Amino acid sequence: MKHFISAGALVVKEGHLLLVRHYEPGRFDYWAPPGGGAEGDEELAKTATRETFEETGIICEAKALAYIDELIDPFGRMVKFWFFAEFVSGDINVGNNPAANERIVEAGWFARDHLPDGHVFPRLLRGRFWDDLANGFPALIKLPLQHSVFPT
Repeated sequence: MKHFISAGALVVKEGHLLLVRHYEPGRFDYWAPPGGGAEGDEELAKTATRETFEETGIICEAKALAYIDELIDPFGRMVKFWFFAEFVSGDINVGNNPAANERIVEAGWFARDHLPDGHVFPRLLRGRFWDDLANGFPALIKLPLQHSVFPT
């Protein structure tokens, strides 16, 4: 089984969360905050900010480590570190992502009660995240190990 270390950014701008849509017909269709694999000796917070820029064109600043997520999927086992991040600048542009195999087709800013239909990952974005955001992410949360399948 392959193991991956990944980091993502929970970027908030004026009460809206940045999400990207990963879509390939018949294989997967889901929304998630930007993020991806750590490269070389890159620090995890830098991974989250780099991946955000690569996937969306948005510049952010990772602030606090909010969640540690453990996933097992068809590709292996992944530990994902989710950072709360503040928007710095930029406009959404998903056309410059160097990782074309990710199949990111769109991105947007979403309010708590206007998240996109369908699968949103991680699941806590439909609830607990917003409470943690309101409380300033008082403590790091370790999410339970989950087996993930790609929704179509």
